[in-house]
Amino acid sequence: MAYSCDVCSKELPSKSQYAIHMRTHTGEKPFDCEICHSKFAHKLSLRIHLRTHTGEKPFKCTICEKKFTTSGYLHSHLRIHTGEKPFECTICNKTFTSSSQLPNHLRIHTGEKPFECTICNKKFVQKSALPTHMLTHTGEKPFKCTICNKKFRSSTYLRTHLRIHTGEKPFACPVCNKKFTAESTLHAHLQIHTEERPFECTICSKKFKTSSCFRKHLRTHTGEKPFDCQMCEKKFGRNNHLTTHMRTHTGEKPFECTICNKKFIIGSHLRVHLRSHTGVKPFECEICRKKFASKSSLLTHVLTHTGEKPFKCAVCNKKFTSSTQLRTHLRTHTGEKPFECTICKKKFTTSSQLRTHLRTHTGEKPFECTTCKKKFTVSCSMRLHLRTHTGEKPFNCTICNKQFSQKVNLQVHFRNHTEEKPFKCTVCDSKFASSKGLRCHLRTHTEETPFECTICNKKFRSKSTLHSHLETHAVILSEPEHV
Repeated sequence: MAYSCDVCSKELPSKSQYAIHMRTHTGEKPFDCEICHSKFAHKLSLRIHLRTHTGEKPFKCTICEKKFTTSGYLHSHLRIHTGEKPFECTICNKTFTSSSQLPNHLRIHTGEKPFECTICNKKFVQKSALPTHMLTHTGEKPFKCTICNKKFRSSTYLRTHLRIHTGEKPFACPVCNKKFTAESTLHAHLQIHTEERPFECTICSKKFKTSSCFRKHLRTHTGEKPFDCQMCEKKFGRNNHLTTHMRTHTGEKPFECTICNKKFIIGSHLRVHLRSHTGVKPFECEICRKKFASKSSLLTHVLTHTGEKPFKCAVCNKKFTSSTQLRTHLRTHTGEKPFECTICKKKFTTSSQLRTHLRTHTGEKPFECTTCKKKFTVSCSMRLHLRTHTGEKPFNCTICNKQFSQKVNLQVHFRNHTEEKPFKCTVCDSKFASSKGLRCHLRTHTEETPFECTICNKKFRSKSTLHSHLETHAVILSEPEHV
């Protein structure tokens, strides 16, 4: 006896199959996973799903010994070895190894996204993408790595992650043989060879290699920030930005330098830091050929050529080439000095100032001139010193073309043309073009003479006067004795 469906008129051979079929119309899913609470219409579907939690893979490929949770996955996999792709798109003729891939692909052409999130109304091409997306709202990560205890929203993410531990890279590039842990990474890599960027932004026409990069870019236009910090309510446009931000609350720094043991919040900071040990500077300025260890440093440097200063102080309207410089500058208004020396308790506005200061206690001079072996506490002092050997004078006066090895010397020189004298003596109101000139002048009031001749012990107010005096000894020493 056949059982006919009242909705679609399909005939089923048994009452049990009729009951199962009706669930496709009613949406009923009576079988619930006790681990992650995913629901299924069929008991068999639940049994197969449970294997994602247990790790059971009873179906084994006889060619490469790879294992699968279902016989269907095994049959699709075998086509990788045979090269068979029997399912073809009638629009673009792209072929697929499994029938389930074709309907998902066709939606790329139709634009159909039939699976909608009931919370944020976001739509998806694939049904499997919706349950994974729902976990972004609940924060639930039911799939746990048994090696490092890291948790994931989907079994696919967990499987890809496990390859970090096993070292497995099953996806090889057919062009350069580079191998990858995830198929999606391989697809993104292949576009390096083809130069293809199929995803174009309709707002600014910028093109992208992957749909994920395209979606992230769209948020720069919409201002959407779907990822919320539960501690400080700060919002982020990307999930990985939220993960990184959370470490500012937890203090976690999982990326450690194997050379100096310094730790970092994100891997990219460690990679840039490692270049301080190797000396590698892969980012070169196309204008002056100066090289940098990080791309961000190069972008900031390029602004010195364009003169652009996009970051403006809301207090004094001073402009800066980078947001970091602006944040540091703001401390001059707030008086904030968050970096304290543990030895003398002196405080500093930047961590770099503190590091430099600490060397006054340790006596460390890590920067050595390769020509004369002179050592310096900071790299900029060494760079300035090197110009005494090379004769380099990169700073030109635009009025008289006189050249200088240091920018500060050019600034002082320029005041000769403008007649600006910003440094005023508090005793006699004399004015000077440089702070150095003022310091020398103040000694006429204090009668201080800190520069002493090592030959005759005569003392002088300025180093330049001492040098002139030393020349008188040189003349005397060079004169022949009279008989």
